[in-house]
Amino acid sequence: MKPIQVGLLGIGTVGSGTFNVLERNQDEIRRRAGRGIEITMVADLDTERAKSVVGDKVKVVGDAREVIANPDIDVVVELIGGYGIAKALVLEAIAAGKHVVTANKALLAVHGTEIFKAAAEKGVMVAYEAAVAGGIPIIKALREGLTANSIQWVAGIINGTTNFILSEMRDKGLDFDVVLKEAQRLGYAEADPTFDIEGVDAAHKATLMSAIAFGIPVQFDKAYVEGITKLAGADIRYAEQLGYRIKLLGITKRTDKGIELRVHPSLVPSKRLIANVEGAMNAVVVNGDAVGTTLYYGKGAGSEPTASAVVADLVDIARMDGSDPAHRVPALAFQSSSLAAAGSELPVLPMAEVVTSYYLRIRVADEAGVLAKITGLLANAGISIDAVLQREADEVGGEGSTQTDLIILTHDTREGDMDKALAEIQGLPTVLAPITRIRKEELN
Repeated sequence: MKPIQVGLLGIGTVGSGTFNVLERNQDEIRRRAGRGIEITMVADLDTERAKSVVGDKVKVVGDAREVIANPDIDVVVELIGGYGIAKALVLEAIAAGKHVVTANKALLAVHGTEIFKAAAEKGVMVAYEAAVAGGIPIIKALREGLTANSIQWVAGIINGTTNFILSEMRDKGLDFDVVLKEAQRLGYAEADPTFDIEGVDAAHKATLMSAIAFGIPVQFDKAYVEGITKLAGADIRYAEQLGYRIKLLGITKRTDKGIELRVHPSLVPSKRLIANVEGAMNAVVVNGDAVGTTLYYGKGAGSEPTASAVVADLVDIARMDGSDPAHRVPALAFQSSSLAAAGSELPVLPMAEVVTSYYLRIRVADEAGVLAKITGLLANAGISIDAVLQREADEVGGEGSTQTDLIILTHDTREGDMDKALAEIQGLPTVLAPITRIRKEELN
């Protein structure tokens, strides 16, 4: 059978890894796919560097549209990134009848509904395993392996940069700013790390997992996004003393009122496997009604781990190319005719409606009656307290200090009720600094 011919748009870290993996494992990949998969054309602005990667066997051009216009190209692999030119090129490739493979989570999280609709109308596939958690096959697990289940919730460490930073803060007792500089020096964090440390990258990925898990459109604009920039070393230490570790989690959950879609730092019990995922590694926990809880762990980024996912998508396309589109696995797992409409019976809930439990750190004057006043305000708001830890004043501010930290763990409560209670507590004259609030996820 004629080999599938592939055109790469961009041959940076992931593109070069994809080329190398295909070259190295060509025989085994052919045995799995039933036909060859060959990269025959590459587009990159730096044509000389591209030629140094692929050699003389592959045509290298500087214009991505030359790849799309080539009638011999069956699949376009988009590895440019971003929302701009990448969107235009993906839609042009679809219009030209090409299948598309992409690692671009930002593009799909924001424009996925439009892209998947265009692909369905044209009868081509859009595959994106590499867009979430690098080499971990979480998209295939959600779309195919767990298809018998009603997914209840998904929670993941899906950004390696932030997990590395939090691991270093815990291991070395350092504050965020110090560890961020070290992460940049080591190459774990970009010169502009905003998308990582503010939670945006993780929210792109959580948005895609949510759509696949629950059969809803991709709705990144409705995700709650909070990063790790406000975390202090003290919170890492206090969490450890209480039997928890702090992780930046992407969480999506089915509830009676709708779907939760949120990214934020979370206290996770130290005994949970996901709490022990360290460094730049990724992990995703999925809970289904039939299977129970399953864990997927591995490298979430890097040249060949991500290439592993790109090549897996190419193999799927090689197997299904020419088949009736109605018999293929839908892009978002559910048949397009049965996808819930945005804002339907499965709306994405505003954060004020989310129910979870909390860790509160409150810097207060070390005097009588302060704790009673704070716990009274929480009780008035209907918030039940699970545990209270009061630090010694000397431990917090040094010898002779007149300030101390109150650490309060709550039971589940509605976020909107917590917001109101914290506003009242913050207004007390004995509360001396902005209150630190971190959500707590038991992941039972």
